[in-house]
Amino acid sequence: MKRVLYLASLVFVLGIFGSAVHAQEVSASVPNGTLKRGRSVQVTVTLDIPHGLHVNSHRPKGEYLIATVVTPTGAGLRFGAVRYPAGHDKVFGFSRNALNVYEGRVTFSFPVIVPKNFDKDRAHFRVAVRYQACTDEVCYSPKTKRLNLSARVR
Repeated sequence: MKRVLYLASLVFVLGIFGSAVHAQEVSASVPNGTLKRGRSVQVTVTLDIPHGLHVNSHRPKGEYLIATVVTPTGAGLRFGAVRYPAGHDKVFGFSRNALNVYEGRVTFSFPVIVPKNFDKDRAHFRVAVRYQACTDEVCYSPKTKRLNLSARVR
């Protein structure tokens, strides 16, 4: 009976922590849903990290830590450099040195440039956000969330 209770408790705890690692929400927006030929438009990507979790920043200060990386791709479009916010330094029980992390809501941005000769009325592109979610005690496997975006082209 003790073994059954232990196993049930373990499954319950793993279920709670397992769902927490997937709780990060990623969204993106194109201003007015429109891109302009021959112009640059800033796209915004938002990563919402639930309370009690953090993700490593783009520059986490650790050789083996998985950095947060935003990667836009799309045929016929050009993408400028992603602007990453500064994380904040925080010391955790598992490390003597401060790590640079993101917590709460984090916003990234990058320019999308539509060439003047782009011959379609809509542009389709993808954004991948790779991160590693952690609690104060444990880090989960890295995840990549992908978004498909579409915008009018004028």
